[in-house]
Amino acid sequence: MVMTAPGSRSGLAPAPGPHLLPASAHSYLARSATSLRDAITARDVPTRYACAHVAALCAAAALLAARARPAPRGRRQKNAWVLLAEVAPELSEWASFFAAGAAKRAAAEAGSTRAVSEREADDLVRDADRFLAVVEQALGLVPHASVA
Repeated sequence: MVMTAPGSRSGLAPAPGPHLLPASAHSYLARSATSLRDAITARDVPTRYACAHVAALCAAAALLAARARPAPRGRRQKNAWVLLAEVAPELSEWASFFAAGAAKRAAAEAGSTRAVSEREADDLVRDADRFLAVVEQALGLVPHASVA
């Protein structure tokens, strides 16, 4: 999958700066980092995959907390990946990628040992790590040191 590298600013909207971010954005970033750490240290494949996917979801939530505006009443609710593509079109490839893995995450969380392979889990950990760095940069923060 071809996506913007964490060290590149191309395609990203202007960063608001860390001092202007809502506390919820910082909280979601911390939760993302914790989930990523849990994914890295998980001993079983389903847990590794599920934690990596949750790490990406929390990173998306951080960006949404910083950029999204409440929708008018009566509008249909959308999932985080759909909202991310709308609020940050430069991240729509990432949104599509992680949205495609939601069913596997649900199966992994339900305890299925056949839902994902070890390779898929390891790849998702690396992808979630990269995505968190992209979100941090989009928010005007210095990206974390990669765990890959």
